[in-house]
Amino acid sequence: MIKFALVCDQDHSFESWFPDGGAYDVQARRGLIACPVCHSTRVSKAIMAPAIVSRQKAERRPQETAPAPVALLDERQQRLRDMARHLRKEILANTDDVGAKFPEEARAIHDGDKPTRSIRGQATAEEARALIEEGVGVLPMPFLPEEYN
Repeated sequence: MIKFALVCDQDHSFESWFPDGGAYDVQARRGLIACPVCHSTRVSKAIMAPAIVSRQKAERRPQETAPAPVALLDERQQRLRDMARHLRKEILANTDDVGAKFPEEARAIHDGDKPTRSIRGQATAEEARALIEEGVGVLPMPFLPEEYN
């Protein structure tokens, strides 16, 4: 783990932990790092001096000041994630999983060849695009951020 000092485009300073430097780069590029003060996603690394503490310095270290705010999910982001979890749970509970046969099943239901029912499954981007062009209503299932951590 590595802790970076960060600053947003409004000059708010804060800190955040990352598994490694590459993780920061990926998250910053995708706009996933937000200032805890103004919620700006225009964030960059601030200049940091390495923290090297000798035994003597550790013994006479002054009382630390209040920690800098850490970039965590705000209430709005937490609510959105909760909504995605709830929606996903409802989809899983109220649909039939047809797996890779999704395009054929969705088309058959749309054309009236099979009874109407709620289904879920897998489709390639090309298959999904073709279904949409044919007027078949399809939506991607929401992913949960923790599935990619």
